[in-house]
Amino acid sequence: MVKRAICLLVFLVSGAGAQAADSTSAHGPHYVRNFALGVAASLVFHELGHIGMSIAEGARPSFGLAQGRPTIFSGIDSRRQPHKQFFFSAAGLTVQSLIDEGILDLPHARGSAFERGMLGGGIGTTFFYLTIGRRGSVSDVDFMARTRVLSITQITLLYGGVAALHTWRISRNPAYANFFAAPSSRGLELGMSFRTK
Repeated sequence: MVKRAICLLVFLVSGAGAQAADSTSAHGPHYVRNFALGVAASLVFHELGHIGMSIAEGARPSFGLAQGRPTIFSGIDSRRQPHKQFFFSAAGLTVQSLIDEGILDLPHARGSAFERGMLGGGIGTTFFYLTIGRRGSVSDVDFMARTRVLSITQITLLYGGVAALHTWRISRNPAYANFFAAPSSRGLELGMSFRTK
């Protein structure tokens, strides 16, 4: 399982680097699409982390709805096996953090839209779970804290620290200039814009 995860990480990072880097002055015609694909891939790997950990723990993951939201259930009795449940709940954010670390560490051509989306997806998911999604019936952070392995504060400091470090490294690397912004004739455009006919 670990060998497969490492191979997948190397494949992912080499694939992200194989794309041509987008210019910071003109991100290219497919920038938004490729960025969105990177974000989606990051979220898929988050969920695959949960599924993989459940299987590795000898459980059978299942899919369903929890208060109207699609959810992956671990198949682990969290009262009898809190440490296994902790690992299951931590797997998604951990996988995203490891992928982001691989992207930032492994040598490759940097700065493609897909790669920026992967990094943005990992950091954004962490930020979501440590703020708005911190508490709730299907919150990974809340579930980890309920196992009493780590407190919410410790979990926040751990994952928040890693995400802050990744953000700092991105801000210091010229390949990621204008990470969420693009220069334009009117100055600097932040976020996304939609054109109507």
